[in-house]
Amino acid sequence: MSVSDETTTVTDGIILTDAAAAKVKALLDQEGRDDLALRVAVQPGGCSGLRYQLFFDERSLDGDVVKDFGGVKVTTDRMSAPYLGGATIDFVDTIEKQGFTIDNPN
Repeated sequence: MSVSDETTTVTDGIILTDAAAAKVKALLDQEGRDDLALRVAVQPGGCSGLRYQLFFDERSLDGDVVKDFGGVKVTTDRMSAPYLGGATIDFVDTIEKQGFTIDNPN
């Protein structure tokens, strides 16, 4: 893999599925806030060495990577962004489980 390929992967950033975007919109509507973004952060820990955090945030930090998915803003801090290149956030709603999932090829 060349350096340019790696750069492309990082700048492609996070992918938010339609189901996840719809759920985020519903949660924001429920809160009555349109000034919040879904912040995705990576912390060291967990079985794979990474632990993910998803939360609503009104802050804009220096170096944040922001991507818009049909009116849903997804924000990642500059330290987490390289670990999230190509990651897909989905929302699963089945009898067995309900919640957001992150599929990360990194």
